[in-house]
Amino acid sequence: MQRLQAYKYELIPGGQQKRDMSRFAGSCRFVYNKALALQKERYEADKQTRFSYTMLANLLPAWKRELAWLKFSPAQTLQQSLKDLERAYANFFAKRAEFPRFKRKGVRDSFRYPQPQQIKLDEGNGRIFLPKLGWLRYRNSRNIQGQVRNATVSLRAGRWFVSIQTEREVDQPLPEATRAIGIDMGIARFATLSDGSYLAPLNSFKRHETALRRAQQSLSRKEKFSSNWRKAKRKVQRLHARIGNARHDYLHKATTAISQNHAMVCIEDLQVRNMSKSAAGTSEEPGRNVRAKSGLNKAILDQGWFEFRRQLQYKLDWNGGILIAVPPQNTSRTCPVCGHISK
Repeated sequence: MQRLQAYKYELIPGGQQKRDMSRFAGSCRFVYNKALALQKERYEADKQTRFSYTMLANLLPAWKRELAWLKFSPAQTLQQSLKDLERAYANFFAKRAEFPRFKRKGVRDSFRYPQPQQIKLDEGNGRIFLPKLGWLRYRNSRNIQGQVRNATVSLRAGRWFVSIQTEREVDQPLPEATRAIGIDMGIARFATLSDGSYLAPLNSFKRHETALRRAQQSLSRKEKFSSNWRKAKRKVQRLHARIGNARHDYLHKATTAISQNHAMVCIEDLQVRNMSKSAAGTSEEPGRNVRAKSGLNKAILDQGWFEFRRQLQYKLDWNGGILIAVPPQNTSRTCPVCGHISK
């Protein structure tokens, strides 16, 4: 079977390379927003039609003639931003996501190289070659397995990363474990397992909430785009990155242990987006218990339930296990012996 796997490394670019990467990400963001503006105009006129990727890609040469600075970015990265928009539109029409939104500077800045023949990897010296950037050093923390398919460069908290997707042939996995387990997600206990054990919550956001609030208050008092404002903004970004990294590390360790020790895992099919909806309401119909619901929403989102399920799914697939999502209605109230439902 074919296995797709991504390897993410921190880049060590030079000054000019940093400026070029910022320019490439800005060009991709501009193309995405310009195409989205056209799509939005078409959608408001006729909700059943839209521009295809080919139609938008054919407009790129004219945009480059009009705006010469777009020529400095690799053509494939601009085309990939249009493919991202096409995918977002498809998810919207399939009711898997909301209507695409315009991208903002400094929020998930990235660009992608789709052609593997243009990417050169020198693992021995810890460097990678990317078109119009040349050779870049990266922190080589582990070896890459498989053939390179594409590379995505992204910016997070002031640091640049490269994510290299690979493909390789592996044998059909067979589970080494023979046990089955059921998992009940919660807040006081992150996950309660049917064998009686449980995982305590990490609450990474709650741990850093006070420091984050003070950093954001300090940022709000600075003059926008001043040197002190940029320093304060970097501090806020670093705190957000620390919160996300801690949560990500915790979820990886938990899902790895569960997937390696169980052949079948049953989990609740929770709709996290619906569970964490705001209760504020409108001015005409204000919500009730808004403060309590806000605290509950914050606690739910701090757990990372969706990411937990996503990681558990692909790790069980890799180990030959099975993940079963069951309807969450009354799962905590039903007796497993007689089936009686008690509040």
